[in-house]
Amino acid sequence: QVQLVESGGGSVQAGGSLRLSCAAYGYTYSSDCMGWFRQAPGKEREGAASVTTGGSGSRTYYADSVKGRFTISQDNAKNTVYLQMNSLKPEDTAMYYCATGAGGCWYRPLRDNEYNYWGQGTQVTVSS
Repeated sequence: QVQLVESGGGSVQAGGSLRLSCAAYGYTYSSDCMGWFRQAPGKEREGAASVTTGGSGSRTYYADSVKGRFTISQDNAKNTVYLQMNSLKPEDTAMYYCATGAGGCWYRPLRDNEYNYWGQGTQVTVSS
């Protein structure tokens, strides 16, 4: 079994920064994908960022809405993924979930249905 535990959410004013962490417990292949998804009330769940690892190394992917502001990184020794969020905007307000998957997520790294293990979520609130 794989368990994911997120932390780092909170409230911040527009323009501020937060760093989210997600620790994965259980065996994970180096080729697995780890991603951050978010969902605001009344909106569909959106893939914000992901990192995939394969024979060619790691690749990162970002939604257009966060590109240039968010950075995903991972510590393989700790099996932990981070999301550094800078220049936060009110529209970034959402519940943020981390997830891990394998196989299909290489090809669709920001699609939530390619991920099979999910954390409990951490709330991010950005005020004006």
